[in-house]
Amino acid sequence: MQRIKESVAVVIRNSAGDLLVTRRPDDPADELAGAWGLPAVTRRRGEDERAAAERIGPLKLGVTLSVGLRLGARTAHREDYVLRLADYEASIVAGTPSVPQPDNSVTQYVACEFTSDPTVLLPAARRGSACAQILLEAIGRDWRLHDAS
Repeated sequence: MQRIKESVAVVIRNSAGDLLVTRRPDDPADELAGAWGLPAVTRRRGEDERAAAERIGPLKLGVTLSVGLRLGARTAHREDYVLRLADYEASIVAGTPSVPQPDNSVTQYVACEFTSDPTVLLPAARRGSACAQILLEAIGRDWRLHDAS
């Protein structure tokens, strides 16, 4: 039986409605290396989804988050595990996002920015990013059909 990895991602928008996206490092062992995606974290043992979503703020972005509604969830089969991931709305209540953060015990992002164009997530969605797939489906984008250029 494959192990199960439970993760959470956050969808953060600024006052203009722009979406915060993060770029993963160019790690050849990572199937999403270099892709733009959503800030995410693997849940700790005994941690619920909302607590994990709150933890993304200080751990990955250097901010404090207020977590809102659950937008959706997906299960994805990976080579050596099954990923169960949920997206949550979140808002920044203190701080300004910056990456990378000093905690090297988790994957740290190499860039972050607010964008008005969610299609920047299309390449990651096509490469299997569950968090990007959930968000694109939630906003009505068919990530399988749109041109990624």
